[in-house]
Amino acid sequence: MGEDSRGIVRYSNAWFIDVDGRTHQGDFLLLPDGDWLRSTGDEDVEFNVDGNGKLLTRSFQNWHTHLAMVLNRSMSEGLPLMQWLEESIFPTEKRLIPEFVEIGTKAAASELIATGTSFACDMYYYPEVVGNVLADSGLRGIVCGPITDGLTPNFKSGSGDALRHVEGLIRNGSTAPDRVEFGIATHSVYTCPEDLLKKASDVAAATGCKLSIHTSETRQEVADCHSKHGMYPIEYLDSIGYFQDGTVCAHCGWVTKKEMRILAKHQAHAVHCPVSNMKLATGGTLSYPAMKEAGVDVRLGTDGAASNNALDMRNEMKFASLIQRHDHWNPTLLNPIETYELAVRGSKDWVAWDLNDIRMRPIGKDGRRLLANLIYSTGNCMDMWVDGHALRLDGLTKVLDEKQIMNELEDAIIEYYREI
Repeated sequence: MGEDSRGIVRYSNAWFIDVDGRTHQGDFLLLPDGDWLRSTGDEDVEFNVDGNGKLLTRSFQNWHTHLAMVLNRSMSEGLPLMQWLEESIFPTEKRLIPEFVEIGTKAAASELIATGTSFACDMYYYPEVVGNVLADSGLRGIVCGPITDGLTPNFKSGSGDALRHVEGLIRNGSTAPDRVEFGIATHSVYTCPEDLLKKASDVAAATGCKLSIHTSETRQEVADCHSKHGMYPIEYLDSIGYFQDGTVCAHCGWVTKKEMRILAKHQAHAVHCPVSNMKLATGGTLSYPAMKEAGVDVRLGTDGAASNNALDMRNEMKFASLIQRHDHWNPTLLNPIETYELAVRGSKDWVAWDLNDIRMRPIGKDGRRLLANLIYSTGNCMDMWVDGHALRLDGLTKVLDEKQIMNELEDAIIEYYREI
């Protein structure tokens, strides 16, 4: 293979599961472009890894995050969503500074790596800081900068400066353009006036960037939108020409079948965030069977650590499967293979899990229990490979100093809340 061997990893005597959920055992080559091959044992590779006691899978994709909100983990527990936002989160975020966002995002990146996730679609302030942390850590991401009038802490309300700043980031690109890109975050229909939604859509059309928005998260949001516009949120967004192909719509818990067809028409990503929705008791859950029937591209996301308490996609996979079965009285919905496919769709990266963890046992005949064990019981993430680079090996993250980040996070929290 010569120079083409750069970044190629060989695992010997490992278990392996690709997107289709089929289980294999043997020796495997993991290629930087996301492909894989059976190994004959004589290829020229850059890394040789003993795969005995390890399960290889695709890395997870987290399609809705507020990464730096690790700063707010376990803050103001037990409040209803709108009270939690308006009395706790929004006032706190007005005092954010780049240094806090950097520390919070480093902590989030560490958590992603340690739990098998190599990609995040983020929506948070100081996106240039978030983008730099993801780029430096070796992760992938779409970093959507908020432009919501009145909430963005570092721009004057009504100035339009937030959108101009984010547009500049999009046009200039990140420091790792092959892995990290910028997009536009419009918080919701209840925080963004119509002209701002239209301007965001225009910039997205001109630059080809991603649009991201919270959509139909609560019954009150849906009722208020219908009262004001005579339409439900997704209908309303469609009526003003907001959607671009691939718009990321988080939550979608209170959505009509007509709206689902609108999402499918625009090839939007409807992001199922079951843990956050249940923790905040929003009362509505994305209906996976109806979305699937309408042809909507459904993805999974954790939301922020403030409303979820974790960025662990294994928990999200488990709850996504369970709540769909529970809500629809159907234990066949989102079986392990389909749930896994939702979480790894589009992934080009690899994770190795520890089979010497009791939670991953028994393996079962031909490894048939492995995927269900990983989703419903979880296990230890041993290795992560992104673009042929090891972000984590033998259970230790190589690209970030977790102990130092933990100390910095504790110090930042003391300073952050002193300002409030």
